[in-house]
Amino acid sequence: MSIGQNIKTYRKKAKLTQKDLAEKANMSRSYLTDLEADRYNPSVDTLKSIAEALNIQSHVLMGETSEVSATPEWASSKDKRDFKTLLEEDAPVMFDGVPISEEDREKIKRVMEAMFWDAKKKNKETYGRKKKKNDE
Repeated sequence: MSIGQNIKTYRKKAKLTQKDLAEKANMSRSYLTDLEADRYNPSVDTLKSIAEALNIQSHVLMGETSEVSATPEWASSKDKRDFKTLLEEDAPVMFDGVPISEEDREKIKRVMEAMFWDAKKKNKETYGRKKKKNDE
């Protein structure tokens, strides 16, 4: 699917109208219509705004991976805030003093995301069980 088709699919999945999504992503409804119709290719910043409004990762809109790698269903609001805080580092990632490309940075984020959610789930399973036993 194209980026425009992906935007439309995830917008509908989120049960948002074009007007709703445009407002959340801080853009005009007509521009969103053009994006969904593949009349324009969105900038990286526009994709990020749309993805954030849809509560998904921008690489999902680009069709690079499925939503499966996005936030798990069991994640609480606090879990989501924890992960967002983890990724909000503005410092450039460097190797041998050279900043990595945006593409490589996104790959690293996806790996970190998978590791973060795996560790968070294990902690909830381990400590959640102990807490329940202590409550009994």
